[in-house]
Amino acid sequence: MGKKIVVVNAGPRRGWNTDTLITEAAKGAEAAGAGIERFDLFRLEKYTGCISCFGCKRERNKGRCVCRDGLTPVLDAIRESDGLIIGSPNYLSELTASFRALYERLIFQNLTYNLETPCCNPRPVPVLLVMTSNAPDTAYQGLVQNYRQTLDRFVGPTQTLVSGDTLQLRNYGKTDWPWTLFDPEEKQRRHETVFPQECRRAFEMGAALAR
Repeated sequence: MGKKIVVVNAGPRRGWNTDTLITEAAKGAEAAGAGIERFDLFRLEKYTGCISCFGCKRERNKGRCVCRDGLTPVLDAIRESDGLIIGSPNYLSELTASFRALYERLIFQNLTYNLETPCCNPRPVPVLLVMTSNAPDTAYQGLVQNYRQTLDRFVGPTQTLVSGDTLQLRNYGKTDWPWTLFDPEEKQRRHETVFPQECRRAFEMGAALAR
């Protein structure tokens, strides 16, 4: 029986950069024989980030967030999965608030505050973290590295894929305020030449995750 891979979209825009890349990664995982369960965080029932109730620090709840809301089925699915593909755009030099809400609850449930065994996750789940941004690929290396290290430690071995300088609009001229910071022709050129290469890489990384 093939592996089960959970795919999480922490971006709001269907059919755009983040959605496209994680979809390609999911296709790669499927091509390698995995089954896919997908969640779109912007379309779930109401949820919050960690509420600091410390319920997950009780022995009977070890490694499980006790807060019940729209994120509960996502956390449950990740816990039982064989891999996690999660993608988010970069908003104001951070990943989305929706990503952060899931990230807080995913990490904190496995954090013990115990020096001898700082993580209580008994079953590491490999992760592919995808970030998209209209800034250059290298602009947020520290941010991505920090997420990778924490996911490595509390969820499972993590690979990252960054797609920078992304195309945000089909037509940059149809905005009320001119977006003079960008070169629309260069954005389109990159979208047509570099972005397809990133999609192929996402496919390959998704397949590797499922093997």
